[in-house]
Amino acid sequence: VQLQASGGGLVQPGDSLRLSCAASGRTFTNYHMGWFRQAPGKEREFVAAITWNLGSTYYADSVKGRFAISRDRAKNTVYLQMNSLKPEDTAIYYCAADGGAKWSRLAPSYGFWGQGTLVTVSS
Repeated sequence: VQLQASGGGLVQPGDSLRLSCAASGRTFTNYHMGWFRQAPGKEREFVAAITWNLGSTYYADSVKGRFAISRDRAKNTVYLQMNSLKPEDTAIYYCAADGGAKWSRLAPSYGFWGQGTLVTVSS
């Protein structure tokens, strides 16, 4: 499984940004896909997850109502739409995938990771 994250950049507080994660290497039936982020000096934290089959979504409290995760099964791509960005959203964002029986917000539960894309929110 290969995951390629893209879409990061430098934006101002209140702006929006959409991250993409192109997945390849197998079919993703029964997989769940997640976005995590890691700020300098901090541990990697869960942001959002989506189940490939049903499209059920899950969010960290810190992004609920501002971020939206979605997937395009035809393109094998997962998106993270980020609105009302705040300086505390600054981090490297990673997409992840796993074929486990149940989705998880724990990073060690994900077996496959992309390379990360940097999001900087600053005025």
